Amino acid sequence: MKENQIRVTIGDMSYVMEKGMTYGEILKATGHLKDENGLDVLLITENRRLRELGKRAEESCTLELITAEDTVGRDTYRRSLNLLLLKSLHDVLGKDYEGRCSLRFSNGNGYYYTLKDCTWDMETLVRRVRNRMLKLTELNVPIHKKTVSTADARRLFRESGMPDKDELFRFRRVSAVNLYSIGDYQDYFFGYMAWHTGYLKYFDVECYRDGLVLVIPDKDDPQHVSPYKPYEKIFDVQLESESWAHMIGIDSVSDLNNGLSNCDMEERLLVAEALQESRISDIAQMIKSHPHVKFVMVAGPSSSGKTTFSRRLSVQLRAHGLMPHPISLDDFYLDREQCPRDEEGNLDFECLEALDLPLIQETLAALIRGERVEMPRFDFVMGKPQYKGDFLQLGEGDILVIEGIHGLNRRMTETLPEDSIFRIYISALTQLNIDEHNHISTTDGRLLRRIVRDYRTRGTDARETIARWPSVNRGEYSYIFPNQENADVMFNSALIYELAILKTYAEPLLFQVPEDCAEFQEAKRLLKFLDYFIGMPEKSVPKNSILREFIGGSCFDV
Repeated sequence: MKENQIRVTIGDMSYVMEKGMTYGEILKATGHLKDENGLDVLLITENRRLRELGKRAEESCTLELITAEDTVGRDTYRRSLNLLLLKSLHDVLGKDYEGRCSLRFSNGNGYYYTLKDCTWDMETLVRRVRNRMLKLTELNVPIHKKTVSTADARRLFRESGMPDKDELFRFRRVSAVNLYSIGDYQDYFFGYMAWHTGYLKYFDVECYRDGLVLVIPDKDDPQHVSPYKPYEKIFDVQLESESWAHMIGIDSVSDLNNGLSNCDMEERLLVAEALQESRISDIAQMIKSHPHVKFVMVAGPSSSGKTTFSRRLSVQLRAHGLMPHPISLDDFYLDREQCPRDEEGNLDFECLEALDLPLIQETLAALIRGERVEMPRFDFVMGKPQYKGDFLQLGEGDILVIEGIHGLNRRMTETLPEDSIFRIYISALTQLNIDEHNHISTTDGRLLRRIVRDYRTRGTDARETIARWPSVNRGEYSYIFPNQENADVMFNSALIYELAILKTYAEPLLFQVPEDCAEFQEAKRLLKFLDYFIGMPEKSVPKNSILREFIGGSCFDV
């Protein structure tokens, strides 16, 4: 090879290319802009390091292709769509608009935005913005990346009406910031971007409530966009949680960091905990007002705090004159030798079929008939259910609080009278955003909780937890999220301050993930995310806090 040439390997093929070409130009020259399934390649890994297609190749390398079927590719597509939406809003509203466009949260298959002081008719605005986005995708406008000093970035944010970003970088110990731009609009985003707007063909924009929704492609079909399907009950809880955050005075990461740097978090922490306790008390009163209820089903995704919530709810039920008995559906797992396996051949503990459903139905039916029943206790070391003389019989004031990921699946309780059941869905719906245009994924919050808990309770390192997480996530999409709207009430277990606490526990574990393993990129991403936060000591966290289920020190047996 000549001095200005490099060798690039893609799959089984090897190519000699000019040094300094962008990875996008290399893919175009070699016919790899799409994968074998016809999906656009959004990113590549170069010798296992994630790279945007606009970056230039300076040495021989092996490339792997990343599309929207991959988690990091899907996140890149969604992030790029948000930039495209903001650029289109900028173009449609014009330079005279001085209001503030804010990404509030994700819900269902969309991102919910509101616009402050916007006098446009929303349907007209949405139509114009959608058309502008479509036009930009036809033009294949490059998405440029530029590195500027932190001081220059903060000045830009102030001049552009982005105060959250300005304050965010007041607490960053970096000297430079990467900005992304489409045409004359530039902004800061946490994560990678697509090469140009032509990649962003699949989306929709709809009016919803007081704002608009950017509708994203289906998770299992990146080239198809379904009509917006909001989770109405979850949406209401998200709005309520935002109002709680506003009451506490913490609407963004910069607000949290300001509170910590000013030593002004002690009371706010207690208010956050008190708001949750008040909500749990309200739920107990709701259950008390339904005298036929004998079974309280508590369900939610992994690391949502189901166990601690069930214990705290049981305390409130006792305070309301009932006699609760908390039990876990995990005790009804099948013998491990009978457990089904997933598509990769691993034991699938997330699916409903991993539980002894007939035994659950028989046990609950016997209890509501007033019979005395011996309850199983699953031995996770031996992988078998055990019976050790734990009998249960429900009297007039007794009530079962049953927690597990499948608690809202109606197959679980189809043999019971409907008025004997009260269903609660719990999830950690993060109230904070990084800034006005970068939201915090609920999934990230739960993953960090699980990394910390797995290490503390099972000795599992962060690498193993990260490796297992995609399987957990698939189970949630298949078995939990479709049932969440069956709930009588929703509960948000996220705490406004928790990521500042989790940072101090998770960072050392994430730094242990080896650089040469597949999980390193995710560990690196989480470390960058945690770098936005000032750490907070755990001494002020109450012993009954849901957060204690993960960091330890709980007054409950969790």
